[in-house]
Amino acid sequence: MALIAVNTRMLIADKLDGTGWFACETLKRITQGHPEHRFLFFFDRKFSDEFIFSPNIIPVAIPPQARHPWLWYLWFEQSLYYALNKYKPDVFFSPENFICCRSEVPQISVIHDLNFEHFPQYLPARVARYYQQWTRRTANTAKRLATVSGFSKQDIAKTYQVDEKNIDVLYNGINGHYQPLDDVSKNEIRKKYTSGKPYLLYVGSLHQRKNAARMIKAFSAFKNKTGSELKFLFVSDKNKMEADLKDAIAECNFKSDIIFTGRLNEKELAAVTASAHVMMYVSLFEGFGIPVIEAMRCHVPVITSDVTCLPEIAGDAACLVNPKDENEIASAIERMATDMEYRKMLIEKGEQRQMFFSWDKTAERTWKCISAVLK
Repeated sequence: MALIAVNTRMLIADKLDGTGWFACETLKRITQGHPEHRFLFFFDRKFSDEFIFSPNIIPVAIPPQARHPWLWYLWFEQSLYYALNKYKPDVFFSPENFICCRSEVPQISVIHDLNFEHFPQYLPARVARYYQQWTRRTANTAKRLATVSGFSKQDIAKTYQVDEKNIDVLYNGINGHYQPLDDVSKNEIRKKYTSGKPYLLYVGSLHQRKNAARMIKAFSAFKNKTGSELKFLFVSDKNKMEADLKDAIAECNFKSDIIFTGRLNEKELAAVTASAHVMMYVSLFEGFGIPVIEAMRCHVPVITSDVTCLPEIAGDAACLVNPKDENEIASAIERMATDMEYRKMLIEKGEQRQMFFSWDKTAERTWKCISAVLK
């Protein structure tokens, strides 16, 4: 019987992001599937019982709440160091970039992507510097690394001079709420958000690397040319809009057709996804891009970028475009709006492609990674 310590600070009720969902879905399956082992869950605050997935979990809250660089350092290099010394686990698993670099406990880190290395200008300077410094130290300290795409594996190996043999690719999965909807249900969602009109959908943050400003400009060009009734729905926090997106919207002639929902719960988000006419995910840089496969599961065609990991994840089941070419993006939107045979082909291919990804498979790969260090 092994004692496996886990960084679970990203498991916060009603506030799970991409890394949080990865941790939640994989750890739920691993802990329930391996009752022969004990799991120490290290939180950085009072935890929710919903994350105590099985009786073999020992939850421990370790202050301080780590939500900016100085507190990250205190939590990982001080508080966690003492906790690892106290409990003496056989391995420490971190579903994010950081581990305790001071500790002699064998450790595993899941580095989802290196956006902070390639686009540091899109992050606060302190945050970018911290990620660069401590992800590099993690890469060179951890017993084993993991990531969520073959692209990121190669990027990590090249950037940090790490042997690819020591990096496992885990991929992400799709939550169970994501399923196709019937026409009646779709119309209800459209009435709720877009006055019954079909809509393009983007799900995610509004950081500049997400390329929302170019998507808006392409949408505007498409509307100017076609006069289409399509709306553009953003499941994003409007209050976190950056200057480039504010400028793009200010210059757009179709402001009333651009709608921000704010954060949605997972069930509602799945329904909004399944009711979309097209999923727009034309990012400049990604480590995986979960909304792409969520849309495919819901039988929604996808327009995404032809760079970084996105061609790997989408395969031949999406319309790939140059994310820096607004005209190409606009043409892709027009084709999706007018070419029904093309839409049908992408939906059918997407239905097949999404079957490659599941949280069960992710958990199996993650457990294999942990087991390799336990041996």
